[in-house]
Amino acid sequence: MEGGGGIPLETLKEESQSRHVLPASFEVNSLQKSNWGFLLTGLVGGTLVAVYAVATPFVTPALRKVCLPFVPATTKQIENVVKMLRCRRGSLVDIGSGDGRIVIAAAKKGFTAVGYELNRWLVWYSRYRAWREGVHGSAKFYISDLWKVTFSQYSNVVIFGVPQMMLQLEKKLERELEDDARVIACRFPFPHWTPDHVTGEGIDTVWAYDASTFRGREKRPCTSMHFQLPIQA
Repeated sequence: MEGGGGIPLETLKEESQSRHVLPASFEVNSLQKSNWGFLLTGLVGGTLVAVYAVATPFVTPALRKVCLPFVPATTKQIENVVKMLRCRRGSLVDIGSGDGRIVIAAAKKGFTAVGYELNRWLVWYSRYRAWREGVHGSAKFYISDLWKVTFSQYSNVVIFGVPQMMLQLEKKLERELEDDARVIACRFPFPHWTPDHVTGEGIDTVWAYDASTFRGREKRPCTSMHFQLPIQA
């Protein structure tokens, strides 16, 4: 380059190259941010998968032939079921036992109670609750589809059903139960049977059906009380 005040060509090239070179500290910071981004994404994704794995079984229909999601029984529903078990003896089964509330309540009243539930997470949780409540010896829970279970050995049957399943279940129970059995339906009644007793209102309504009645046979009189309900003020 001509002229004493000019800048050498080599110096200009070095300055041009230096403008395009990022500082080492900037590269390290970018790499750290990238790693944190991958870690955060992994944690969020893992959490969502874990929540899905745990929550899905609780809201997935437990009885596959119809849409029957898990809806916990209310305190009033449990009280009404227990009321319908007055003067009753023998074993009890809860069809689609959910988190075990009905089975545990019956076991506390002296019944040998069994719950059938297809959702294995709910069965494990029910077993834990029975152990915690001190009735694990008389409250049992099994993973099973109700349509594959025979209920002839039970004297008391409890079902929290939906309308789509009640007709088919009505036929199954009428075919399998003994004449001294009682069926207690919660939330929805059976379509053809006439209930012997009804208590509660709205979603807390409970219907009791005696097998001797829906078969048109004479009922056995109630001669003793299996337990006494506490008198509420």
